[in-house]
Amino acid sequence: MDWNWFLFSFDGRISRAQCGFAAFLWFATNFSFMMIFLLVTSGILWATGNDFRIISTSTLPWAFYLLGLPLLAVNVWLVAATAAKRLHDRNKNGWWLLPFFGAPALLDKFWNWLDNPTLALLVSALNFGLSVWCFVELFCLRGTKGSNQFGPDPFAGFDTRPRWAQHDELQIVPHSASPPAVTHVKRGND
Repeated sequence: MDWNWFLFSFDGRISRAQCGFAAFLWFATNFSFMMIFLLVTSGILWATGNDFRIISTSTLPWAFYLLGLPLLAVNVWLVAATAAKRLHDRNKNGWWLLPFFGAPALLDKFWNWLDNPTLALLVSALNFGLSVWCFVELFCLRGTKGSNQFGPDPFAGFDTRPRWAQHDELQIVPHSASPPAVTHVKRGND
């Protein structure tokens, strides 16, 4: 597999399984960074003989964001590239990323400004609906069969014909005398 194309390119198509693998990579990368940051921070504090009282709640998030900014930029690119390729497999343009990822973020900010609980509930429901639609579109629905305007089918290189239909090869032979009915494999043109 060409990892540069798979993770960083916006061209072509990927299957549901490949998109799921990419999502695993996104989450594993973020989780690894958070664990490393936690271990390094606590290790520095332990090695200097200080306890956790020295950490200010106003400085620690800034350090986390400052160190995580390059990872955030790479992850945004990874998510956008793989989601665009998955949308291409669904025969949709990459601009569909805006309602799937941009609109929920904007609706969340809008929800924070609202004082009316009924309107806030409607905005939350719309946000949830867009998120579910995104999940179904990217991870549940099958892509377009055959080639489309974005490239060949990701399964085009695989032989999807059934291999050996065992149920066609087995037959129940009725007993004619004393032996019970048995299953055996057909031989030749029986």
